[in-house]
Amino acid sequence: MHLGQDSGDSADNGGKRRTRRRGAGGEAQPGADGAQGAPETQASGLPETGRGREPEAADNTVRVEKPEQARDAGQDREPAQAADNTVRVSRPAPAAEPPPSGPPPKNRPQFARPLTTASLIGWTLLSAILPGAAHLRAGRRRTGYILLGVFGVLLVAALVGGLTLLGSGNFGFATRDGSLLTGVIIAVIGALGWFLLVLSSYISLKPNRLTGRGQIVSGIVVGVLCVSVMAPFALTASTVLTAKETVNAIFPSVKDDTAVAPIKHEDPWGGRKQVNFLLIGGDGAGNREGVRTDSMNVASVNVETGNTVMFSLPRNLQHVHFRPGTPLAKHFPNGFMRELPNGGLLNEVWQYGEDHPEIVPGKNDQRGPRALMNAIGQTLNLQIDYYALVNMFGFAHLVDAIGGLKIRVENDVKWGGLYGTAGTIKAGYQTLSGEEALWYGRSRVGSDDFSRMARQRCVIGAFAQQATPSVVLTNFVKVANVAKRMAKTNIPRELLEHVTDLALKVKDARITSLQFVPPEFYTGSPDWQKIRTATARALRQSAQPSRRALAAGVTASPGATASPGASGASPTPDPTPTRSVTVRPSQTPTQNGKAAQSLSELCGF
Repeated sequence: MHLGQDSGDSADNGGKRRTRRRGAGGEAQPGADGAQGAPETQASGLPETGRGREPEAADNTVRVEKPEQARDAGQDREPAQAADNTVRVSRPAPAAEPPPSGPPPKNRPQFARPLTTASLIGWTLLSAILPGAAHLRAGRRRTGYILLGVFGVLLVAALVGGLTLLGSGNFGFATRDGSLLTGVIIAVIGALGWFLLVLSSYISLKPNRLTGRGQIVSGIVVGVLCVSVMAPFALTASTVLTAKETVNAIFPSVKDDTAVAPIKHEDPWGGRKQVNFLLIGGDGAGNREGVRTDSMNVASVNVETGNTVMFSLPRNLQHVHFRPGTPLAKHFPNGFMRELPNGGLLNEVWQYGEDHPEIVPGKNDQRGPRALMNAIGQTLNLQIDYYALVNMFGFAHLVDAIGGLKIRVENDVKWGGLYGTAGTIKAGYQTLSGEEALWYGRSRVGSDDFSRMARQRCVIGAFAQQATPSVVLTNFVKVANVAKRMAKTNIPRELLEHVTDLALKVKDARITSLQFVPPEFYTGSPDWQKIRTATARALRQSAQPSRRALAAGVTASPGATASPGASGASPTPDPTPTRSVTVRPSQTPTQNGKAAQSLSELCGF
């Protein structure tokens, strides 16, 4: 058999072999009686390659057949003998191509290292802070980018909302029932959302690829993480719910008190420029019947500037008068219990109103404050709009709730026990506990009622300055629980948001104080006209924020009624200025030139 001749091709069933003709291109041509394009069969017993099959890269041999020494057309040939006529010549292997230079193709898949237990926990923890991080690590880019985008949108929305709230100054909006309920709902959704986020991040990282021990450890850690991310939201929801219950328990609805006018949010103060709040410290100890109002202060607040004047009235102010035309004025035309030389004290008016519904109309717990507001309003020639009472022992718990009060103590104050044997509050700057602050404002050992009134003003002023929103929010649950048990007011629930905004103005404004005590004011037989004149002067001075409060240097004529000079006081003619003269006992036992002083000067804030 010659080279180029295929020993395995036969022309017919007789087994005669037929040589291939090679064309000009070197390709083998089939015989004359063979169909064009028929499949070729390899000799030497080798399998058919089939049409279109490419030779294997590893086959580097060239098959060459030996020429036959005896040619017999009719003799059959065994496959094994045909195989022996083949000589395989090795072809040298092609040289390896150098690796391509430059970056790998974009479509080539990139594979990260398998996650260990520590790295899986770390990526899950990172996803709790930066949502989508674990999904990106797991190759779920679309989900990861969506989570990152939603998180960014929420951050921007929170930032814009906070800046808008700060810019408008409408912090009272947060005290609305609807706002509080919305806060609870948002906190619950946030807790569930972050729980699902952590769980989804953990599952996306395929913890089933870890060892059994790794799965147990990572499962425990991620379970603790799920509880941890829900805790802040749960605390927020609980705090907001507590706030909602507290304000609804303390502040009555306008529907519950017919004496309070309906609230218009576009003009919550009814056109008034000055709003007057009666702040009362009640001594309702367990061994006493009823409530004794031992501390009474009127805070007159300018609704535009927040400038405030605090008027302190002594508890032993005798024989106060009531508004003309009211049942109490008709019952006591000459003053409260004028027939009692040593009676008729101001701190007895509250309980008298509660005990005599035939004289003071109204519901229980409303008659007492209504009678006291009537008396103090007539005394100062002001319209008392609202009151707030805090039990003195409850005030001690409030002080403890905010971490104590920092006060400058002028002199050593002994308190408690028999003649102050329980303890001594040393002079100097001190941080007082609730019990110490209570006794600092109540102790009369070595002093009198008027000295403790001055200390009470400092305690109230220190509490107003140091009970900042951040401090109250930090200890909100304690403050709320104490306030719910110990506080009482007639400020309508619907007005609370506007009172909150006004209180924030007061914290940044100027607060002055005036107390009606000897030697300037005599409490046994008060000069009512003098008290009203001093009140009007203090209000006029407070309306001038750029000037320091100075003494007016004039006295009112005996028959004139002082004009308050501010909204909230009854309109009366202005006093006629006269030259200052020496005061005689027949006119009044006290002087009439005392001006209001700043609490910062009085108390060393």
